[in-house]
Amino acid sequence: MKASDLLVKCLESEGVEYIFGIPGEENADLMMSLSESKIKFILTRHEQGAAFMADVYGRLTGRVGVCLATLGPGATNLVTGVANANMDRSRLLAITGQTDSHLLHKESHQNLNVVKMFEPITKWSWSIRNPQNIPEIVRRAFKIALTEKPGATHIELPQDIAKRESDIPPIGFQNIFRPKANQDQIKKAAKMILEAKKPLLIVGNGCAREDESTQIRKFVEKTKIFSINTFMGKGVIPDDCETHLQTIGIKSADHALQAVLEADVIISVGYDLVEYSPKMWNSDLNKKIIHVDFTPSEVYTFYRPDVEIDSDIGAAMESILEEIETLQSQHPSFDSFPRKEIPEIFQKVRSEVIDRINMFKDDDAYPIKPEKLILDVREALDHKDIVISDVGTHKLWISKIYQTFEPNTCIIPNGFASMGFALPGTIAAKLVFPKKTIVAMTGDGGFLMNVQEIETAVRLKLPIIIIVWVDNDYNLISTKQKHEFGKSVFTEFGNPDFVKIAESFGAKGFHVKSSQEFEQSLKDAKLVQDKPIVIAVDVDYTRNEVLLDDSFPSYVK
Repeated sequence: MKASDLLVKCLESEGVEYIFGIPGEENADLMMSLSESKIKFILTRHEQGAAFMADVYGRLTGRVGVCLATLGPGATNLVTGVANANMDRSRLLAITGQTDSHLLHKESHQNLNVVKMFEPITKWSWSIRNPQNIPEIVRRAFKIALTEKPGATHIELPQDIAKRESDIPPIGFQNIFRPKANQDQIKKAAKMILEAKKPLLIVGNGCAREDESTQIRKFVEKTKIFSINTFMGKGVIPDDCETHLQTIGIKSADHALQAVLEADVIISVGYDLVEYSPKMWNSDLNKKIIHVDFTPSEVYTFYRPDVEIDSDIGAAMESILEEIETLQSQHPSFDSFPRKEIPEIFQKVRSEVIDRINMFKDDDAYPIKPEKLILDVREALDHKDIVISDVGTHKLWISKIYQTFEPNTCIIPNGFASMGFALPGTIAAKLVFPKKTIVAMTGDGGFLMNVQEIETAVRLKLPIIIIVWVDNDYNLISTKQKHEFGKSVFTEFGNPDFVKIAESFGAKGFHVKSSQEFEQSLKDAKLVQDKPIVIAVDVDYTRNEVLLDDSFPSYVK
């Protein structure tokens, strides 16, 4: 079999459904092989968009999203999206073409060491030099991408190797099984929780990657222990849960941080340090920490677990709950769960969270306030519809205000946190879930970084909804500049006519001029079935200061 055909057969055996990318001269053999495959190739308008699409596909399916580019500039254009997937723990494989292998040791057209370039931003990067090794290399790339903590891998196929032949068959997908939790550590964790006065659960990114939500919800429902989540842990515990303090991750301005500071035991579940530094809540090193994750904890000064449970998260939480119930029945002296007395700080923070969310529910001012905009979007969508956030000030508002009830229904890139993520991401999400309403929330800065992918959505007839928060400014940067220096510099820019730019691609465009018009445009957008919809809305960011400096002094002792 021709090597390029074999590579495609290996991808088929791994269950690959889509490949996102742009062809080039040096991967022409691979493209010809793909044309004969059941794998659907999605032609994008920029390689970065392809990588973001593969990233979101990996997040939503639990499988490996695949993106493709040629050598040189095609490969370098993938870098930001691949790095984003890797640091956000999203399963991704990048495939790049390369010049003939006998030219790689010297200067040649568009040649650079792509494998070495991808090494710092992937879990594994490799160049195929022998077609007989293709099945092993592909299986290894997928296995590494899927293994906790998951991330990105990269394979390079030189054009001369693609033309050679191999008689080695594909290896195919193999399940990864995790070991059970250590029972001694389970008992220690249960005892520590029972002895705690103010235990608190922190739910992180790892809980949203797998189907761990059921067991974690059961643990919270049975014990009534209060909980919070990081940005990427939104929805694992529903925001309407009466013991959930919602989202943490904006440094000292977090509502829930006051509760964390008073907690005596932190049950850290799937918590990822790339999102939120433990220094924010354990600077005095006075917290007892129970670490529950698929992998051992990172070595970090301010994160020193007293109990470490490295296993399947859901199974571990179920075992801890069973052990708590066993110890409670055996030792009536324990202050059992659920407890009659709830820590006052937890009650106050929960009340504050709800009040802050609903503060501008009936505000009709325009430009629209972020809280009102987000509440209107939430009102328009079902619980299982998906919102994908870009990066900017809107990301912080979405993390705090957007009520989420299911995991992976509010996707926020918060590890590498790259702008330009949302629009390509909604394309992948709509391909995965064609019957759900998929909404991109993006600033006017991030929107124009991958605006060309509107054409991809038009070509695929995907009715995604793109909401552009308009203020003619890189607002998060200007807000932080003003907070630190008293003024902002070099952040303002001009914008195109958003309606015309949408229509020029063949999409439908709105630029609303009132809160009522925004609500109506959302209703109208949900009725469109065959093209993307762009809704530009002017946003009043004057309340941004509460995102950076809001210590809630009434809660301080």
